[in-house]
Amino acid sequence: MFDLKAYLANKSSRINRALAAVLKTSGKPDRLLEAMSYALMAKGKRIRPILCLAAAETIDGDPQEVMPAACALEMVHTYSLIHDDLPAMDDDDMRRGQPTCHKAFDEATAILAGDALLTLAFQMLSSMATNDHNRQQAFKWLRAIQLISHAAGYCGMIQGQMLDMASERKDLTLAELKSMHRLKTGALIEASVSCGAELVGVNSTQIHMLENYAQKIGLAFQVTDDILNVEGDPEIMGKAVGTDERRRKTTYPALLGLAESKEFAAQLVKDALRALDAFDQKADPLRAIARYIGERNH
Repeated sequence: MFDLKAYLANKSSRINRALAAVLKTSGKPDRLLEAMSYALMAKGKRIRPILCLAAAETIDGDPQEVMPAACALEMVHTYSLIHDDLPAMDDDDMRRGQPTCHKAFDEATAILAGDALLTLAFQMLSSMATNDHNRQQAFKWLRAIQLISHAAGYCGMIQGQMLDMASERKDLTLAELKSMHRLKTGALIEASVSCGAELVGVNSTQIHMLENYAQKIGLAFQVTDDILNVEGDPEIMGKAVGTDERRRKTTYPALLGLAESKEFAAQLVKDALRALDAFDQKADPLRAIARYIGERNH
């Protein structure tokens, strides 16, 4: 039986070492770099970079080859968390079991730390493209830049966050809620899977199946997040619960009910697993991650 706990621990350790190495070579230690490291190296699930590595393995590629993309994805994700936690947005005090970046430092430093992580991600990706003497592989790194920037920008995560802020105290339909969360949460998850596969070489049939898988788990991740915001344990999650109700946000539990939301998340996971039917045991990490997303408690 596939041991997901051991797999996640192994991949998280490798990702953390790679992230620490990038920060070490990024500049002289100062308050800004300290804030970047504080947020980036905090205890997180590393789901997005792990999905990138797992997708590469599914296509029989070497996950170490896509590690720079995995690190970039985590930097982009962390930048988004820093900014989401700011008083102007969600105004949260805790993240990943520790005070949010603007609480530990100050608002200006937190904003700049987020900006710095975002730009460092693309600096690293573009360096891979320009330093790779294999023209075909260099174009793959450019494709990774395109995928991540699209997922993180106006057409993806940022637009989703804007819609989320604008929807507070408003009633959304289920279709509107799905659309918003595919942008806010799903886009970067989809890019994580696509980057891992495309960097090691994937055919059109395979990428279609992997994109379908990623869309399902991206939505399942957000549905589960909404459920945990209702009944999760803040000690386990490392952040407050009940915030969605206080902000009068439309969530899946509010719209569908708690039991129905759990059924919806379970169906999304089943659909994600079905999308991987044509792959062999090399896709077992992706299968296990899909189940984990539907069952997680943090």
